[in-house]
Amino acid sequence: MRIQDEACGQLAEKFAVLFRHLDERQRRLLMGAEARVLGYGGIRGVARAAAVSETTVRKGVFELEAGEEPLGRVRRPGGGRKRVADLDPGLRPALLALVEPDERGDPMSPLRWTVKSTRTLARELARAGHKVSADTVADLLREEEFSLHANAKTLEGGQHADRDAQFRYLNEQVRGHMVARRGAAGAC
Repeated sequence: MRIQDEACGQLAEKFAVLFRHLDERQRRLLMGAEARVLGYGGIRGVARAAAVSETTVRKGVFELEAGEEPLGRVRRPGGGRKRVADLDPGLRPALLALVEPDERGDPMSPLRWTVKSTRTLARELARAGHKVSADTVADLLREEEFSLHANAKTLEGGQHADRDAQFRYLNEQVRGHMVARRGAAGAC
């Protein structure tokens, strides 16, 4: 029994050193190879040493025995967790409906932002039944070409007489720089 415990400890140490350098499939193959070397009870021993399920080790053994070719990627295309916006098609319209009353800037211009924080928007979306984080809200706003800025002041002052003229000027400047950047990119 003591020899098995020592072997398990040595395997655990080996896995701790190597796993951070290996992708998901490579880890399974390593565990599968170790389980085959150990023979009877190897799958259970390797699973304990690696702190994974026996199913994962068994899959590694099967992959070794099948002689599969190395993959160019760890997961198959389309694998992994789906984006919240893809799973909840009503999320984006709900977010835009929340942002619209407090949207700043001309919607047709490149300068658009909201005064609500991403945390506030995430809470309001959660109350409406959409499971979403503040980071996801920020990503969705960026996709909708909103610029994320923190509020500079908490109390609004009076409206400046030339406020609209200021924003028209800023929008013209941004458009001009964007056109210039596109022209420079096309010259390459």
